[in-house]
Amino acid sequence: MAEIATGNRDDALDLVQDAMLGLVKSYGDREAADWPPLFYRILQSRIRDGYRRKRVRNRFRVWLGGRRSEDDESIGDAIQHLADTRPGIERQLMGEDAMSRLQVALQALPLRQQQAFLLRAWEGMDVSATAFAMGCSEGSVKTHYSRAIHRLREQLEDDWP
Repeated sequence: MAEIATGNRDDALDLVQDAMLGLVKSYGDREAADWPPLFYRILQSRIRDGYRRKRVRNRFRVWLGGRRSEDDESIGDAIQHLADTRPGIERQLMGEDAMSRLQVALQALPLRQQQAFLLRAWEGMDVSATAFAMGCSEGSVKTHYSRAIHRLREQLEDDWP
């Protein structure tokens, strides 16, 4: 989830580690059943903070005439340049390419839609736990999740049923 939000594995690992430390520090005395929604709430907060910092850095980069970083390159370029070296590679590449397009489509979603989709579909959280983790109402979770699903279906109709 953090990697999709940041587009960088190292940054994502830093965010997850920071969120885990925050969970243990502030909520270590809570029951284990309460930890997943609390963890995701902390993680989402860290992700939003990262977006804010990145926005400020990008403003300064534009003012100072900065260039695009390597992080701005599209994900999956390496997969696109692989050579056919063994039988059956075409099918494997098609699957990897579809996953790459899914990841790009997820990154293109607005943050709240991305959060709702990842928490509900990938993490398997119910609506109330997702609402708690996102710090919003259950109705908002349903709206964001529905919009994310429709947008992903539109963008990925060729790759996913």
